[in-house]
Amino acid sequence: MQKRGIMAQEPFNDKGSGRFEGFGKKVDERLNQAMPRVEEELKKVIAYLNDQVVPQLRQDSAQALHAAADQLRKLAQQLDDGPGSGAR
Repeated sequence: MQKRGIMAQEPFNDKGSGRFEGFGKKVDERLNQAMPRVEEELKKVIAYLNDQVVPQLRQDSAQALHAAADQLRKLAQQLDDGPGSGAR
């Protein structure tokens, strides 16, 4: 019985490893070419997060905490003023 397709090739012949080595070199070249652009875009994303997202998040969080504090204050007042609270 004769092997066909990928099974017909020797697993570690010089031709196959040469093709993979060449492919690896090409991928490495492309990644090295792309890295400066990726780094620049990443810097832009970090700057946007620091300049826009974080301040807005802090402001929104502070407002939410103030609202929660107001609600807790009202609840505490209701407990103090309610029947059997011991207030005179």
